[in-house]
Amino acid sequence: MNKVSIYILLFFTALIVPQKKAIAQKIDTIYHINGNILTGDFKNLTYGVVLWKMDGMGTISLEEVKINTIISQKKFEIKMKNDLIYFGSFAASKTKRTVFIVTADKKELVNIEDIVEVYPIKGNFWKRVSGDFSLGFNYSKGSDIATVVFSGNLDYRKKISYFNLSWNDNNTYQGDTLNASKTNVGIAWQRLLKKGWSAEIGVSGNQNTELGTKIRWELDLMGIKDISYNSWNRLYVGSGLSITSETNYNDPLAKNDLAGIFQAVWKVYKYTNPKVWVDANMSYIPYLTDGGRYRTSFNLNPKVSVFSDNLKIGFTFYYNYDSEPPSEAYSTNDYGINLQLSYSFH
Repeated sequence: MNKVSIYILLFFTALIVPQKKAIAQKIDTIYHINGNILTGDFKNLTYGVVLWKMDGMGTISLEEVKINTIISQKKFEIKMKNDLIYFGSFAASKTKRTVFIVTADKKELVNIEDIVEVYPIKGNFWKRVSGDFSLGFNYSKGSDIATVVFSGNLDYRKKISYFNLSWNDNNTYQGDTLNASKTNVGIAWQRLLKKGWSAEIGVSGNQNTELGTKIRWELDLMGIKDISYNSWNRLYVGSGLSITSETNYNDPLAKNDLAGIFQAVWKVYKYTNPKVWVDANMSYIPYLTDGGRYRTSFNLNPKVSVFSDNLKIGFTFYYNYDSEPPSEAYSTNDYGINLQLSYSFH
């Protein structure tokens, strides 16, 4: 199975699932700080912004700082600034900028500014899925070189855990010939623990012709710690072990290794117009069974909204380094930058 078949198969596996069409009941209420009362459907809250659906106006974004209190009988997963997680609904409070979280056994008053994340607990598969699709393209007539990038991710949320499917296919053509290819496909499962800690298991496959990697499979086991998580950013670090099986273009036999893995991820969101998203991550992978070898990677993806929050334009930049590629014929590093148009849903 080639690289394109891998991520297409995973992509459609996530989407082709029996789904029931449900009509959202717009019974939630938000009290604005200016006294207005908004009735609609509370979709979620992340990075200081509530996604809110109203009759006639469609889906809108409402800044958390403009919310006085909330009423909703639906069940939510609610994450607080102090890393506490509640499973319950919202009841109105008479104290400004506060809300009651109602669980099965208690009713607790919290400050709205201390809420960093809210997701509905839904039974329908499709309603638990969110993600985005991105397409990038560059072309130079003088060199007759074109680069086509197709990337995206799908998140599937459950109580205190979620699955993430991501893919990135970066191909460079000269004329009608494929000159270089870089493909990454991965599935990760992350479970929230206590005090800002999470556990993650990830399986990924990648290819990079510039570095001589025909196919590399990785199984990553990591512990993750939130350093900062608030209304405008999330910064977390992780470390663990990586089990790899790698086949190179110069050697048909797979080489198996054990490596450490250290990772830092930073997500930033600015909700004042124009709205901006910035995703950045960096990894360092020192090999334990191949002394002296290490790999590093860096990815940067800033985007700005155009026309709506669902449509974004930006660019992607990546840098990969391998201290010991398969042979001297291959480079130790690979990097690229591409313009990108993205569409997100849910």
